[in-house]
Amino acid sequence: MSPVADTPDSAVSLKLSPCPPVPPADDGRVPLKLRRVAIDTYRENVAYLHRDCEIYRAEGFQALSKVEVRANGRRVLATLNVTLDPRIVKCDEIGLSIDAFDQMGVPPGHPATIAQAEPAASMAALHRKISGERLGRDEFHAIVRDIAERRYSKIELSAFVVATQAGELDREEVYFLTEAMIEAGQRLDWRERLVVDKHCIGGIPGNRTSMLVVPIVAAHGLVCPKTSSRAITSPAGTADTMEVLAEVELPIGRLQEIVREHRGCLAWGGTAHLSPADDVLIAVERPLSLDSPSQMVASILSKKVAAGSNHIVLDIPVGPTAKVRSMPEAQRLRRLFEYVARRLGISVDVVITDGRQPIGQGIGPVLEARDVMRVLQNHPLAPVDLRQKALRLAGRLLECDPDIRGGDGYGVARDILDSGRALDKMMALIAAQGAHPFDPERPPLARLSFEVTAARDGVVTAIDNVQIARIARLAGAPKVAGAGVDLARKLGEPVRAGEALYRVYAEYPADREFAWEASQRHSGYRIGEPDELPHLFVEF
Repeated sequence: MSPVADTPDSAVSLKLSPCPPVPPADDGRVPLKLRRVAIDTYRENVAYLHRDCEIYRAEGFQALSKVEVRANGRRVLATLNVTLDPRIVKCDEIGLSIDAFDQMGVPPGHPATIAQAEPAASMAALHRKISGERLGRDEFHAIVRDIAERRYSKIELSAFVVATQAGELDREEVYFLTEAMIEAGQRLDWRERLVVDKHCIGGIPGNRTSMLVVPIVAAHGLVCPKTSSRAITSPAGTADTMEVLAEVELPIGRLQEIVREHRGCLAWGGTAHLSPADDVLIAVERPLSLDSPSQMVASILSKKVAAGSNHIVLDIPVGPTAKVRSMPEAQRLRRLFEYVARRLGISVDVVITDGRQPIGQGIGPVLEARDVMRVLQNHPLAPVDLRQKALRLAGRLLECDPDIRGGDGYGVARDILDSGRALDKMMALIAAQGAHPFDPERPPLARLSFEVTAARDGVVTAIDNVQIARIARLAGAPKVAGAGVDLARKLGEPVRAGEALYRVYAEYPADREFAWEASQRHSGYRIGEPDELPHLFVEF
């Protein structure tokens, strides 16, 4: 909710009555009634006061300033918004956005007090980083601690994200940032010698290999506590797709029970508070569409270490429209991951993979869940590229087991998948996390659709990951789970003029129109001759 301008000619005409004075409590602070304001401010704590509230006038609060709200021994730091509308908050109330209210743990109407918040202690360090200066360990720890405690406004968070993107951090700064992000949250200990995980840096639509790798390695017996993020700039993250099949917002206690019983999980990391500063930063990175190498390394490794993993297989796709466009760039990123991992005392096995096109057929939560279940079921329509990539990544993780010789992991992974053991494990995880009804033969797709067709005969010589992802997001993914893009052609496949390249699904006419207009400007496909195919980078 945007603050209302303090002017007489407000766009909304309201009949306002003077606010009666509120008597102070015994400690001299004036209590207000706490109110839950049903506004999702996405990871930002927001407080709401009426402009005519006596406390607002007396304390000299300003819209967008930081305030501290206290109730029942708890406190929340929030950004203040000011309203003229008593339907939002009355003069004797303090409103809190959904997330902020839930953090207080008290019912509506509970007495609460509000005061000016102390400025973030790390503000001087933030200004130094904005100026391009190098920061030390203590300064990064101070910044991250204030971020985790919600002392930064969205504007200040944006400044930090942009500063680390524009003035790239050196490798020791990335280590300090990662270390600070780990220490700001919880850290799980599974009391196991080997705890594995797999992660991809992202940027490739449909790349849902984690949902295949986890049940394969867990069926073998390795512990794999997979905590994933939701989509930042893509049409779906692993958590978004898994949510089609089961609950992903698991309390930390329940997550631990599932992993101990089933040797794995596929959950959203936000509810576990494993790297809370990262969750706050992601809320800023998403609208800015930023994902700098420094932030990427710190985000990924902090979450993995906090989740208790000590051996990680990391997928870096390389391609003309992937996040990483060249082999030298991939090697630089690999060295940065390896350096920070070594300082943290964990093992990272970096694998450079084919990022020239989307993986699988579906792009969007429901379509990607369909592809995953088809692979697990050994369905004849299962996408071969998704199956093969998942088997190779799972094989690399399985080779951590001293009982499996190097090079044999792929065969073991294939046997687990082909035998149905991976499907059984996935169904057990789905049931344990809280199953959602889903039939891969009749997936609940969005109700509106259109096809994008080839303009000429030839073969598919390029697929733009960024444009295809953009079309899927314009169609409504991931917020609308059934929206997205279903590919009909992949690289190197022949196509005739008028034949389908892909089908787009959208739930709402406006989303369908946005996606259609984007596809008409640029379909995301190039049709040409076989010798025009881009060079393949792969390291399996």
